[in-house]
Amino acid sequence: MAHKLPGTARRRIGIHLSTAGGVFRAAERAHAIGANTFQIFSSSPRMWRPARIPSEHCGQMRELRERFDCAPLAVHTSYLVNLCSQSSEVRDNSVAAFRGEVERALALGAEYLVLHPGSWRGLTREDGLRLAAESIGAATDGIAFDDCDFRILIENTAGAEFSLGGSFEQVAELIDRLRPVVPVGACLDTCHCHVAGYDLVSGEGYEETLRRIEATLGLATVKVWHMNDAKAARGSKLDRHQHIGEGTIGLEPFRRLLNDGRFGHCAFIAETPVDEDGDEQRNLDAMLRLAEVGIS
Repeated sequence: MAHKLPGTARRRIGIHLSTAGGVFRAAERAHAIGANTFQIFSSSPRMWRPARIPSEHCGQMRELRERFDCAPLAVHTSYLVNLCSQSSEVRDNSVAAFRGEVERALALGAEYLVLHPGSWRGLTREDGLRLAAESIGAATDGIAFDDCDFRILIENTAGAEFSLGGSFEQVAELIDRLRPVVPVGACLDTCHCHVAGYDLVSGEGYEETLRRIEATLGLATVKVWHMNDAKAARGSKLDRHQHIGEGTIGLEPFRRLLNDGRFGHCAFIAETPVDEDGDEQRNLDAMLRLAEVGIS
C-alpha cells in the first residue's frame, strides 16, 4: 500500500554542493539548479586544519537561504573524524575537529550536521559505541543548543567490518546514548542501506526495510535521506556511489522513497558523482522528475 504525500506537500530535494568562492555561494548554486535544500562541507573534508568562515559569509548564507526558501542546510563532517578510534591521538584530533564542525554549522544556521560515527578497529563494538558517545559529549561540552533548530545526524554506513553504524540497530543505539547529551537524529543513505544488505529495490523488501527502520530508529528520527545509487551489489558492503537510476538500485526505489508520505518531513539530498559538468543538475532533475511522477 502506497503512503502518498498530500498534493500540497513540497518535498525538499537537493544535492551536495561546492563552497568554492565562499560558503554562501552554495546557496546561490542550489537556487540556480532548482534545489530547495543542500549539503556542504564547511571545511576541507581531508585536512585536520579547520577553515575559518568570515562572519559576513555566514550572514550571507542565512540571508540567501531565507530569500530562496532553501532549507534545511546539512553540513557533512570531515571524513578524517573518527570519534571511536583506538588511538587516543586520533580521538583527540577528532574531538577538536568535531567541535569545530559543530561551531561552524551553528554559525551558518545549519539545521543538520551529518556524522559518520567512525571505525572501532582494534576494539570491541561496545567500546566503539561508548567512545563515540563520550567523544561527541566531550566535543559539544559547554555548547548551548537551546535557542536553535539543530541536530547532529548519525549516518548509517555501508557495513564494512569495524565501521560503526552498519546496521539500523547500531545507529539507534548510538542515538539513544546521545539523546541526553545533544539534539540528535538519523541520516540514512540509500547506497549504504543497499550494500549493507537492506532491500530497497523490491516492493516487499522496501516495506520490510521500513518496518526495520520504524522498529529500531522510528521513522520520525530520520531527518535526511542521502539519495545515492550504488555501483556495487546489494550486500557487498562496498560504498561506491552512482548516478540516480544508473546503478544496482535503479529508478523505482527512488520514486517510491520520494513519494512516501511517511518521509514527508525529510530532506532528500544526493551525493552522486560529479564526473563531468552538468552532473549535479542531471541528478537533481532525475529526483525532481521522480517526485513529480509519483507512484503509479
